[in-house]
Amino acid sequence: MDKKDLHQEAEDIREETAADSPELAEHDRVAELQRLLDEANGKVLYAHAETQNVRRRLEAEKQQASAYAVTGFARDMLAVRDHLDRALSHVPEGALADEKIKSFVDGIGATLRELDAVFARQGIVRVESLGQPLDPHKHQAMIEIATDKSEPGTIVEEMQSGYMLKDRLLRPALVAVAKAG
Repeated sequence: MDKKDLHQEAEDIREETAADSPELAEHDRVAELQRLLDEANGKVLYAHAETQNVRRRLEAEKQQASAYAVTGFARDMLAVRDHLDRALSHVPEGALADEKIKSFVDGIGATLRELDAVFARQGIVRVESLGQPLDPHKHQAMIEIATDKSEPGTIVEEMQSGYMLKDRLLRPALVAVAKAG
């Protein structure tokens, strides 16, 4: 092949490439647009998933806030319950012979029972303590008592009742714990 034929062949290739260039440029543009579309779709899906997560998190927080909204009020009412309980425990046996005093004491007892029923409806339950092993998540040990009647670490006396609100501790029980005598 001579130089003239090579030049002619090179020119022919240039012309074909130039003729194909608009197709290649358009193909590159379509590929770029597809990439941008895929990227935008990914961002939309991510934003949708994030929105769903926020919605679920807010719904869970709303349910928790609703379930435990009575916490402060319940703690205050526990003091009232303690006072009613103390009032009943300090009534002398002989005083119940008087019909007026007996009626008054029965009223306090009925009030205490109604308060306990309200607590139960709200999910407030008393923490069991006596005879149980000390649980730092439910009990607060105030003193240790040397005794041979109970295993060390067992609660032998309850000074103040503890309460749970659903699955949360409302107030720990104040207790005395057995230690080796």
